[in-house]
Amino acid sequence: MASEFELIARYFTRTAPVGLLGVGDDCALFPVPAGEQVATSTDLLLEGRHFFPDVDPRALGHKSLAVNLSDLAAMGARPIGCVLGLALPRLDEPWLAAFAEGFHALAAAHGCPLIGGDTTRSAHDLAISVTVFGAVPAGQALRRDAAQAGDDIWVSGELGAADVAYRLLDGKYPANDALLAATRAALEWPQPQVALGMALRGIAHAAVDLSDGLLQDLGHILAASRLGASLEVDRLPVAAAVAALDDAPRRRAVLGGGDVYQLCFTAPAAQREAVQAAASAASAQVTRVGRTLAQPGLQVLDGQGRPLADLPGGFDHFPDA
Repeated sequence: MASEFELIARYFTRTAPVGLLGVGDDCALFPVPAGEQVATSTDLLLEGRHFFPDVDPRALGHKSLAVNLSDLAAMGARPIGCVLGLALPRLDEPWLAAFAEGFHALAAAHGCPLIGGDTTRSAHDLAISVTVFGAVPAGQALRRDAAQAGDDIWVSGELGAADVAYRLLDGKYPANDALLAATRAALEWPQPQVALGMALRGIAHAAVDLSDGLLQDLGHILAASRLGASLEVDRLPVAAAVAALDDAPRRRAVLGGGDVYQLCFTAPAAQREAVQAAASAASAQVTRVGRTLAQPGLQVLDGQGRPLADLPGGFDHFPDA
């Protein structure tokens, strides 16, 4: 049976880019160019809470890094490297090889090499912790507290599919193989919008990644910037498979569904052409969905301009705390 260090060497050690010290020492080392700041984020994924036990390990490796890269995207940061912590309940080398394959493939695609971490044995379930490091020119990060009244509100990609897939897999919706096939990739293979985030520097005022639902995550921008907002429900970019659902599940998925890992950002109305050009350069889809208001509060308007009632909430780890 392979030892801990043999497993690390076999599945997680890669040649570090020039200038970086990667896996194999007490600490990783990486340079930060002059005039830039380090951006860093950590996410913890727990079996049974963030992913199902039978998930494809390649998809899980991909998603473990994707959720962190999405945080860098929201700040407009360029990835530098990452560290990985794994608590494994058992040794399953085929599973580990597939997980590593999915992880390293996304890391290579975004120039974010694995440069360190830790592996240990878990008494119960699988736990995964990833920390990413990025660089952003000083003063150019897309902070949540920088939105201004009268900004356009934009969303990248499409909304709703990941929430529907989760509810199908969790048994909260009746089994529907066709609907699951159309939505599952959004849940298990999210595509972080790193290129778009960098392209929006100097154009957008504020940004957030959509991990816990559009209304909840946009609410973070509004709270930090002390603003309100108005969204137009008919403008929201709804995934095709979700658009055919009844009103209630569709709105819950689109407005409150998490695991989206797209960007919600604000930008001056005068920058609409620049936003579209940035999205085109990043091969991203963006949709203008509303605007920020000086008066606090968040409302969602129907096609006749009337506020919708009973808006869904987003994800909360401690709903009863």
